[in-house]
Amino acid sequence: MDTYADLVFVGGRVVTVDAEFSVASALAVTGGIIGAVGGRDDVAPFIGPATRVVDLRGATLLPGINDSHLHGCAFGMASPPLSLDVAHPTVSSLADVAEVVGEAVGRVRAGQWITGHGWDTGYLDECVSDPSRQPSLHDLDAVSPDHPVVLYSFSGHATWVNSKALELIGIDRHTVAPPGGAIVVDEAGEPTGLLHEGAQALVQNALPPLSRQERTDAIRSTLATLARLGVTSYTEPGLGPGGDGIMRGALGGETLDAYRRLLADGELTARVGVLLLPTGMASTAEEFARGLDALGAVEGTEGPHEADPRRLAIHGVKIFGDGIVPNKTAWMHEPYVGGGCGSLCVGGETDADRIAEIGAMIRHAHAAGYQLGVHVTGDRAGDTVVDAFAAAVAEHPRPDARHYVIHGDFLTAHSMKVLAAHDFGVNMNPTIKWTVADMEEEFVGAGRAAYAWPYRDALDAGVRVASGSDAPVTHPDWRQGVATMMLRESKATGRVSGPEQRIGLAEAIRTYTIDAAWQDFADDWKGSLEPGKAADLCVLDGDLLTADPHDIPEMAVVLTVVDGRVVHDTLRD
Repeated sequence: MDTYADLVFVGGRVVTVDAEFSVASALAVTGGIIGAVGGRDDVAPFIGPATRVVDLRGATLLPGINDSHLHGCAFGMASPPLSLDVAHPTVSSLADVAEVVGEAVGRVRAGQWITGHGWDTGYLDECVSDPSRQPSLHDLDAVSPDHPVVLYSFSGHATWVNSKALELIGIDRHTVAPPGGAIVVDEAGEPTGLLHEGAQALVQNALPPLSRQERTDAIRSTLATLARLGVTSYTEPGLGPGGDGIMRGALGGETLDAYRRLLADGELTARVGVLLLPTGMASTAEEFARGLDALGAVEGTEGPHEADPRRLAIHGVKIFGDGIVPNKTAWMHEPYVGGGCGSLCVGGETDADRIAEIGAMIRHAHAAGYQLGVHVTGDRAGDTVVDAFAAAVAEHPRPDARHYVIHGDFLTAHSMKVLAAHDFGVNMNPTIKWTVADMEEEFVGAGRAAYAWPYRDALDAGVRVASGSDAPVTHPDWRQGVATMMLRESKATGRVSGPEQRIGLAEAIRTYTIDAAWQDFADDWKGSLEPGKAADLCVLDGDLLTADPHDIPEMAVVLTVVDGRVVHDTLRD
């Protein structure tokens, strides 16, 4: 043979994720491309003097995992040592958070901003025992009277600050929150230190911007973590001017430049698809159009415009449709427990105004040739956005737009029907379901909480479903995601939430591989283990196909390959 393989795998469970979900036992890789899939005899001719032959010994070889919604730079910035860890299980109470912040005060120079990430009232003892008890600036002032403190919630939709931070930001009882945002106040009308949704931009605008080195280091940290988890592709959902007011600008325009530098230097060890974010929350259609047109003048408006579009590609744009359930800002058909239905978070005084605004945004981006990923968590928001997708396509016919809703927590039968009819998609989040399943009952009741993230119904309706972690909202561990899709058990109690929405192993794997590749316009060249496709691989210790779903999160990733290059390897340790 003229060209021998670089890598050959034998003796395992090669889960191809082809149309039949066929399982082979051997695979060969040559020059970054899968050359053969089958049995030992099929790959034997590819073995040469320099070929590395991996005896899987019964382990499972999968397509590389595609986390289809992951904020790469923000995840790196939210992880130690770049940020304090105030997530469960590191902290279990408000007192624990105060202790972590107090320790940081002793390590930093006078006046330095202290940032942390991950707090969740569903895992803070004081808040669990008394739901009316929320994080407060008083909890932080006691340990940090002179250092400004900014702590991001696990969801990214709420920020907790101390009095010094409020002083430096310029927030007091007279400050008016931006449209679509909320400054939480106490009975006396004084800010409590909690900022929701668009009000968080007040904090971000006061923080020193991320340096080029900080952005690059954050992405490098993320890439290292993803390699250890077998993740070979991810969607970075929202880079651009609209991200400058979120997570210290970790989603801002300069972050895309950091990705480009890493690609040029050969350090981009995962494939990255990008959604551009022209404007933030509560923007108007006019503002959005100006922002999008300005981006288009730089980035181009059709398809990827990068030096290596199979490694770094701009696919489309992101719009924020509504908020999230725990803040009661997701737009729902039926009221929350305690009242209120939330709303769309775009500009406009009335629901009708806001529906018109988001429809105009979607039409403009669609007509410009972009794929659309729209953040919607509430059922009414979902119906509104999906109908706007269909209307945009009717007005400006374009084949294969691949628009999708992001999250789709309470996707309705109507939305599913429209999505399937137009070959649109939904990007769901099983690890968020795992995290919030118990907590959501206090906001939407037991029935709706159980239904949240309706995988079974969506697949049965013929909707394209991809899965993502939304890191740093949750850790980007697809193994937990697969287990959750199969079991629907919660993190806090292990209680089953919506058993009728369970799906099977093969279906769950598809959401992290071939269907995620479809979202990337790349299912013809990645996402399954078939000859001619890119050699993006993940090796999981043990037999995934026969494993108890409860054991899947603990199955070790022992080898990760991107484009034929080994980026994580414990088999040689």
